[in-house]
Amino acid sequence: MTETVTIASLGGRGDGIAQDGTAIAFALPGERVAIHRTGNRGDLVAVETPSPDRIAPFCPHFTRCGGCSTQHLAPGPYAAWKRGLVAQALDQAGLDLAPEPLVDAHGAGRRRITLHVRHVAGQAEAGLMAARSHDLVPIEHCPITVPALHRAPAVARALSAPLGHGRKPLDVAVTATDSGLDVDLRGHGPVEAGVRAALVRLAGELGLARLSLHGDLVMETGAVTVPSGDGRLYPAPGGFLQATEAGEAALTGLVAAAFARKAKRVADLFSGCGPFTLAMARTSEVHAVEAEAAALTGLDRVFRSTHGLRRVTTEARDLFRRPLLAHDLNAYDAVVYDPPRAGAQAQVRQIAESRVPLAVGVACDPGTFARDAATLTAAGYRLERVTPVDQFVFSSHVEMVGVFRREAVPRRR
Repeated sequence: MTETVTIASLGGRGDGIAQDGTAIAFALPGERVAIHRTGNRGDLVAVETPSPDRIAPFCPHFTRCGGCSTQHLAPGPYAAWKRGLVAQALDQAGLDLAPEPLVDAHGAGRRRITLHVRHVAGQAEAGLMAARSHDLVPIEHCPITVPALHRAPAVARALSAPLGHGRKPLDVAVTATDSGLDVDLRGHGPVEAGVRAALVRLAGELGLARLSLHGDLVMETGAVTVPSGDGRLYPAPGGFLQATEAGEAALTGLVAAAFARKAKRVADLFSGCGPFTLAMARTSEVHAVEAEAAALTGLDRVFRSTHGLRRVTTEARDLFRRPLLAHDLNAYDAVVYDPPRAGAQAQVRQIAESRVPLAVGVACDPGTFARDAATLTAAGYRLERVTPVDQFVFSSHVEMVGVFRREAVPRRR
């Protein structure tokens, strides 16, 4: 049965929210739309009264692929919606601060993509999952990626051959690097020597720079690097890297800008392969802490080959289970933390108990950022500013950088 509803607002995932609370993907505020209702969701049948903010999406896979949710929204309202996601999280955490304007950090496009390979109708297909579904949407290329990644689906399909052509679910993470494509295969598990040899042969035929299996190196043609400012980073096989080069530059610039007052010693927590560390090491000594030892190996390699940097030390440590304690942090003039989506709750509690005068938080989830920010402000830090950064365009994901300065030193326990 079809019914008509009016859209009142745009939800946190980019769905239109009707006046009765029903969520309808690809509907915009102010529109009258016909839907088929299923529980608290509705499937869009037709837009009867379109919003003036509605524009034509550019991707042929939009509305089928689950990667983008807002290609149909004009740039101005889109930026306001995305900035609003951060503002709402701050408000819900009791933080009275308006975010800075949204920074567009799409740049040339995303430099990494994770594709899913599945066995469909007797052959391997590579693509992305439909929204709220395990159904594969095969694609030839994703138009919001850099041109070097446009052949990624073909590469993923080819690499699936020795692994059963997707009969066992396979995820293929592909990164565009200076040396070519860097591919990490995930989900299959360990392979026999013959399969490994076949993968090496295929990687050579495909001209890959590096191939790994769950982060375990299979082959590498040479040093795999990506641009970072005026230098280079060495990402670990299967390791974390910011989605766009422009996004990394924007986040690094915001972190560096917080150090207008010089800091002699800085702790970079959840440092990854070290973009923030290397930027801060131009003026400060930096101690980089990261759980993945391979990422720190790459960071140390860059440090040793780059002239003009202050001393950089590294420490492999799981900051979720073993956060740096307050008395350790007191040795630093500033601390930067950039955790995964779950936030840095345990580590932030230690920062809150420390006497560190400056903390800079980088996050990819407004809710966990706001939760951790509330912990710091309750302990005497003042949240000076929060800047949202948009490197995951057309999705509900948003990065942010917050700057905290201590107004009160905690009592010794």
